[in-house]
Amino acid sequence: MHDGPGTLNWIKLLFLGMIWGASFMAVSVALDGLGPVTIAAARITVGALCLLAIIRAMGISLPPITNRAGRLIWACAFGMGFFSNALPFTLLSWGQTHVASGFAGVCMAVVPLFVLPLSHFLVPGEHMTLRRSIGFLTGFAGVVVLIGLEAFSSAGTDFESLARLACLGAALCYAVGSIITRLCPSVNMLSLSAAALSCAAMMIVPAALWAEGVPQLPETTPLAAVLYLGLLPTALAQVLLVQIARSAGPSFLSTVNYQVPVWSVLFGATLLNETLPPQLFAALVLILGGLLLSRTPRRRAPAHS
Repeated sequence: MHDGPGTLNWIKLLFLGMIWGASFMAVSVALDGLGPVTIAAARITVGALCLLAIIRAMGISLPPITNRAGRLIWACAFGMGFFSNALPFTLLSWGQTHVASGFAGVCMAVVPLFVLPLSHFLVPGEHMTLRRSIGFLTGFAGVVVLIGLEAFSSAGTDFESLARLACLGAALCYAVGSIITRLCPSVNMLSLSAAALSCAAMMIVPAALWAEGVPQLPETTPLAAVLYLGLLPTALAQVLLVQIARSAGPSFLSTVNYQVPVWSVLFGATLLNETLPPQLFAALVLILGGLLLSRTPRRRAPAHS
């Protein structure tokens, strides 16, 4: 149907990877003035308000709740809000109190690896082939290198080890959220995104107030970081995601996972002067190699262009 994704979609994809990659650096900056749960709540609330304003301006309504189909969509939106926003944002924000932003960003390359086995059992037609299985095992080896074997034997006193596991847990949350999104009934994606962020905000705001209380207004730099997190990697990213998926397809969109770790490492190392663990680059090679192997399409007859 498409000759190719086109130059504009490549530019959008590059920008999407960049703003997602920079989000880990922004979290590190925001942690100077706010608690981790408050950061998650603030970015989700800003993103939800922004998307609600966008769909209102476009004349798009939220999914109905008066019929069975609408209630099923809202159930999916609730699951997306929890697994794609509220829980992973909290885990990542807390994790980055103990690990570098570049490390947290590299963990996001694990998301598609988690998606592979989940899709095998939950999504019709998505089976683990031999090639995908080898890719998954290669990538999983990268995860073990990235986290470090000591993290799995931690007695709970090493917060860096727990933080590594929290970042990995966030990746698993994103994978579960993506499965829920794929299984959701057909609905306008902007409407679904706004509903999901609204559900996430209703979950995370009370949790943040209970855990960390009413925050004081932070200084300019942490406040700017929170606004960035809410407006770009939370709200604008959803809009770009929908546009790319519709015009170039979800397979092209999924290649953003190859970019995010690279951007997060670059931003963390160059702008925050982060010292990254020595095993990070070897792990990145294994994870991205596993992703490429699991996603490389089989060659078909010559008629395909």
